[in-house]
Amino acid sequence: MLQFRAKHDDRSKARKQAEALLRICREYATPLIINDDVALCAAIGADGVHLGTDDADIDDARRELGRGAIIGATCHDSLELAEEAQEAGASYVAFGSIFPSHSKIAAPPASPGILPKARAMLKVPVVAIGGINRHNAESTFIAGADILAMIGGIFNTPNPGAATRELVHIHAAHFTRR
Repeated sequence: MLQFRAKHDDRSKARKQAEALLRICREYATPLIINDDVALCAAIGADGVHLGTDDADIDDARRELGRGAIIGATCHDSLELAEEAQEAGASYVAFGSIFPSHSKIAAPPASPGILPKARAMLKVPVVAIGGINRHNAESTFIAGADILAMIGGIFNTPNPGAATRELVHIHAAHFTRR
């Protein structure tokens, strides 16, 4: 999956960027998730939305986007929030910042120890976010993450394409052994 994050106030620009990205995602059969913006997701027909704790309600997003939409929920370091999100119909739950992050410096920390607990009690996929890169990806999977969310682990490297390919291999190797 690819997540579109527009952290500016120009709604017209955000829509144009998201539409262009959606065309590329469709070409490569990659789901596009819109960060924080249910209306934009619905307007362009993206595959889903990721909601933070201060964003739209999961139930409302599900009603607006439909049963087939992917809806993710930020849970920081709270298993209680994760259970509530799962019960509300979230498609996945995200915990983090698992490691210190340069992309979201103010993100509250979440111990990697939350991942095995979440994996044991939840039925939806568990996402780890924050400071994840090729050096800690495998240990994060081993801890219980099903999915890794990354910005710096890809884009703060000399070759983002090579970094992505390496991470895809780490993912494939882990889930082949699982």
